[in-house]
Amino acid sequence: MKKVYFATRNKGKVDSLRSFLSKYGIEVIQVPFSIREPRTDDLEEIARQKVLAAYEKIGKACIALDSGFYIHSLNGFPKTYVNFVLKTIGIEGILKLVEGKERKCEFRNCLAYMDDSLEEPKFFKLKVRGSLSEGPRGEMKNYYWSELFLIFVPEGREKTLAEMSREEYERWREELYSTSFAKFAEWLLSRFQA
Repeated sequence: MKKVYFATRNKGKVDSLRSFLSKYGIEVIQVPFSIREPRTDDLEEIARQKVLAAYEKIGKACIALDSGFYIHSLNGFPKTYVNFVLKTIGIEGILKLVEGKERKCEFRNCLAYMDDSLEEPKFFKLKVRGSLSEGPRGEMKNYYWSELFLIFVPEGREKTLAEMSREEYERWREELYSTSFAKFAEWLLSRFQA
């Protein structure tokens, strides 16, 4: 099995990618160390700096993943500052800000890959469209990425991510990843075979 190292402390992100990439014969090994993130709302630049710092430390093929959350009626707020917003105003504060406003929102994910044959990281992006529920619904589970799963209803669904059973969540995630992260898996396999 081919290996890629994932620099993150977020077990939910590891679980998601590990589950998906294992189908391609790619093993994801978590390297749980913190990487200082730059203060910018440029998701690609954050992923770039994270993967370069991880590669410098690990010295092996590695990935970093950064995510932002964008609420359209709030001009994209909180963007890449999700953790800060969750620590300060929390999901209740976010819901208060959108009272009486359009509730459409999206997650944006940027996966960055680096190995010794590249001069710059390679990026793979994914948008997950949806809307905000009226209030928190469901319960947090250890394989979730964020508290936002309590209030995020994916496009075409009625439940928040946190209301889904593990099976429903995995089916939804598989459907989602089969478009963008499948491109990463196929690209990575072609590099391993070259």
